[in-house]
Amino acid sequence: MAAGSPAESGSPVDPASASPNPNPLSGQRVLIVVENLPVPFDRRVWQEANALRGQGMDVSVISPKGQGAEQSFEIINGIHVFRHPQPPEARGVMGFFLEYPLALFWEFLLAWRVFFRRGFDVIHICNPPDLLFLVAAPFRLLGKRVIFDHHDINPELFEAKYHRRGIFHRLLCLVEWLTFRTCHVSIATNESYREVAVSRGRMKPENVYVVRSGPSLERLRLMPEDPAFRKGRQILIGYVGVIGQQEGIDHLLEALRILIDKLGFADFQCTICGGGPELEAMQTKCTELGLDEHVEFTGRIPEDELLGILNTADICVNPDVWNVMNDRSTMNKVMEYMALGKPIVQYDLREGRVSAQEASLYAKPNDRADFAARILELVKDPELRERMGKFGRKRVEQDLNWTVEEPKFLAVYRRVLGLEPR
Repeated sequence: MAAGSPAESGSPVDPASASPNPNPLSGQRVLIVVENLPVPFDRRVWQEANALRGQGMDVSVISPKGQGAEQSFEIINGIHVFRHPQPPEARGVMGFFLEYPLALFWEFLLAWRVFFRRGFDVIHICNPPDLLFLVAAPFRLLGKRVIFDHHDINPELFEAKYHRRGIFHRLLCLVEWLTFRTCHVSIATNESYREVAVSRGRMKPENVYVVRSGPSLERLRLMPEDPAFRKGRQILIGYVGVIGQQEGIDHLLEALRILIDKLGFADFQCTICGGGPELEAMQTKCTELGLDEHVEFTGRIPEDELLGILNTADICVNPDVWNVMNDRSTMNKVMEYMALGKPIVQYDLREGRVSAQEASLYAKPNDRADFAARILELVKDPELRERMGKFGRKRVEQDLNWTVEEPKFLAVYRRVLGLEPR
């Protein structure tokens, strides 16, 4: 199924002859399908859905259920949210491919339910997995426009998880290609993903748009510090994100042990915010390393508490390990730290540098000792921390926040619906 030009649905509107309309998207209908996280907890998808709703579009979303999002259906901010049971995360090579059939069944069923009850003009699919083209393809045959929102590079994710390629890697490249061939336009989260869409996905460059997951400065508001979060320690180290296999929480814990044992600094509290499939395993590892006195795992917590912790943090960390996926991926938590004016320590990853620039110190890839040394460097230099924090906040305000990205996102919809010239 070849990826077509948005002009297939009709000639673009001529701006000179069209009547003024501040919201050309008003009245259009969209279905967004996401499996990775429940809505509204998937920040990117929720910002996109609200941006479309703000333009007067009729927005429906299909997502999995999860903690704090257990209802099968609800209306939030005028957005109709349909949820299905969450499949367990795959833990073996075969499980990587067996994780999704149940979810695909529900997504297929719910998509047709939305089609008959509410209708839609655009179906917007978000990976992982890259199997959602199976849900979208029948609707493309019915004349609906298809947008692929490329969140993860799945062949690289498989390689990073299982340290191999082989037939399963080739199958993932195939379904990725089929996803690109099914969509009319693709949205990439950064230039590295755009390269994948054009080279491996054979997308026409003019049909691939970069829309970063810019943080919302309205949500990530600056707040006064709360010394209680430090628990009597000099330094508070903060982390927010998923507790999964690729997030490097084990690296962070080992670096903290090195910070105490080899670098001689123990006057810190580290608060790790977020849930995920590896939470219990990382709590066990923390105990085995003798770090329970210094480290707290909060799980998923209310927004105000999370903001209180991050606003109080002196240093924020992104321990995502170097691998073929993480090196080319943009991590939302990095930009959220920057939005709150926090200096960052992370491994030296290509897209991590693109995002953070001078707001971060960069440890040698996967070197726990160097990660610990970079933390200690910031501990010893409060002026450096302040300078890096100010740089990061300014960069988000000027270049990386959602207010900057939202117009680019809306332009994709006007283009795919033939509402503006190519």
